Amino acid sequence: MGLQQEVMSALKEAMKSKDQTALTALRAVKSAILLAQTESGAKEDLTEEQELKILQKLVKQRRDSAAIYLDQDRKDLALLEIDEAEVISQFLPEALTDEEIEKVVIAIIDQVGAVGMKDMGKVMGIVSKELAGQADGKTISNIVKAKLA
Repeated sequence: MGLQQEVMSALKEAMKSKDQTALTALRAVKSAILLAQTESGAKEDLTEEQELKILQKLVKQRRDSAAIYLDQDRKDLALLEIDEAEVISQFLPEALTDEEIEKVVIAIIDQVGAVGMKDMGKVMGIVSKELAGQADGKTISNIVKAKLA
């Protein structure tokens, strides 16, 4: 079953259970997918990689918003954003631990023959592609910096 069908069935379940948080989050996912499909030059069906990028972007937006709300001492709004991020995260693949990410980074550094920070872009590109949907860019970036420093 494709992501769009999964989202639609989850949306129906959220409607039946009257779960407003899930409804809001799932409607945002559906909207983002439809927007991506109708962009000029976009094909009718999105690739799995494109779908993962959309989901990651939506989760990141909600986590960033929650952080801002917490900075402004608005825990009520932050909790809504965190809950929505959790709903959207259920469609993402299982996230890797830092140790698992580190193993992949080390393997790619050895494979590419990277020696310093000047090779960070090369390493980041390959690692990001390999770990798409399983790790966020900030975590990958921090680990790559630590290994190349």
